[in-house]
Amino acid sequence: MADSSDSVSVDMEGVPIGGKEHHVKTCHGYVSVAVFGDQDKPALITYPDLALNHVSCFQGLLFCPEACSLLLHNFCIYHISPPGHELGAETISNDYPMLSVEDLVDQIADVLNFFRLGAVMCMGVTAGAYILTLFAMKYRQHVLGLILVSPLCKAPSWTEWLYNKVISNLLYFYGMCGVVKELLLKRYFSKEVRGSAQVPESDIVQACRRSLDERQSSNIWRFLEAINGRPDITDGLRKLQCRSLIFVGDSSPFHAEALYMTSKLDRRYSALVEVQACGSMVTEEQPHAMLMPLEYFLMGYGLYRPSQSSVSPRSPLSPSCIAPELLSPESMGLKLKPIKTRISLEV
Repeated sequence: MADSSDSVSVDMEGVPIGGKEHHVKTCHGYVSVAVFGDQDKPALITYPDLALNHVSCFQGLLFCPEACSLLLHNFCIYHISPPGHELGAETISNDYPMLSVEDLVDQIADVLNFFRLGAVMCMGVTAGAYILTLFAMKYRQHVLGLILVSPLCKAPSWTEWLYNKVISNLLYFYGMCGVVKELLLKRYFSKEVRGSAQVPESDIVQACRRSLDERQSSNIWRFLEAINGRPDITDGLRKLQCRSLIFVGDSSPFHAEALYMTSKLDRRYSALVEVQACGSMVTEEQPHAMLMPLEYFLMGYGLYRPSQSSVSPRSPLSPSCIAPELLSPESMGLKLKPIKTRISLEV
């Protein structure tokens, strides 16, 4: 373990599975890492989307008992937050240099060195998925596999760049104002859960809205500037040798990009799962839709499947909803096939 002077550990309140938060010193400043589970187990690292942290981005998935059992049975989970996105974060000083996406990737490498981790499984959402994909390209020996939710791989289009600049300017001059919150919620969730004049917004949207109020707007601005300046990494996708499982909601603003990314990955090592009536943040909006694909994906690594039943009664998935290719023996080895799976909400 690294020198204790480089890390501060505090018990996290309100989390039933005994997580601890570490502030790890990296080559580009301190990074918050919330650790859940037995550190003798293989490591799963996560990275959230813009303006989120592990609580607001992954708690839906981990509060799903079946998914929590699956993941914590097989892994120790290391939730890495973008700088200044952790719970109770202070405002990053204006004197601190702006970080690029490459700098954020190097921070992850330092986190792995701090915890003395070898090869890890990675799970990221949108901007976090981009960061972890870039990490897999630069530090190939450290990545066992990628679980990507509504991922990005191209440089921002002019439309996205301008959209992000509007949010960036609002954050810089007005902070986390109502307009910024609405734009971010549209980024995360489908209109079905965001509600309307006739239908109230769902509990998950309300919880996310409250969490956004707790973020330091200047810290979000810094992360957004890094993501808006990201390079195109399409050319490196074909060279990835680790297996990749991609989830995307068909109502996600990044749906087309996820399909594009899947088309550029090596067909022997990648699979796609589309979720109907869902936005970008499948981990919160429809976490049960991730359960069975995750089970079969992890079985390809020889990891134990805790539930022997064919499907959870609470899951919107059934074997008939999943393309046969994902359930085939080939999908459990190195010949995981690319598929386009539609998950219906009606079971």
